[in-house]
Amino acid sequence: MTTFHHLGDDLVYQGHVWKVVVGRFRAPDGSEFTRDIVRSPGAVAVVAVDAEGRVVLLRQYRAAFARSIVEIPAGMRDIDGEDPLETARRELVEEAGVTAETWILLHRFLPSTGMTDATLDVFLATDLTDVERATHGPEEDHMEVFRLPMDEALRLVETGEIADAKSTIGLLLAERRLRRRG
Repeated sequence: MTTFHHLGDDLVYQGHVWKVVVGRFRAPDGSEFTRDIVRSPGAVAVVAVDAEGRVVLLRQYRAAFARSIVEIPAGMRDIDGEDPLETARRELVEEAGVTAETWILLHRFLPSTGMTDATLDVFLATDLTDVERATHGPEEDHMEVFRLPMDEALRLVETGEIADAKSTIGLLLAERRLRRRG
């Protein structure tokens, strides 16, 4: 089978977490082409569900959209070598002030295959305990943490109030998993 070949990357920009490169490739017919790519360490997201069946949600300012977005707790895998589950545990405390006893990996998805190599691991966390938050940065310092029944959170997905991809995927998969379990 004839395949594509990655010939290398030319660095355009190196940021704190991401870098932008121009990737050089060879197609099966021998022609060469380039693509702009955002290289990412990946991220995690957590659907945290309490004993009453309520989902922990955040209303957080997102600079790219210049407004607050409703989403599940999440964060970048910005510590070299840290296991995705450990990143998820850390982010849940930092953003929501919650720890969880039970963790299930729901899915690893590719959020935007046309522009980035990022992966995102979505976890279901249950058996929750409230702890002190450990926020990082102005967005987290000013975010709202709240809980809604799963049905209400899913209604927000259906109406588009929750439009964030990781939250949509996570909530739908978590509800399905919990329904099968319970």
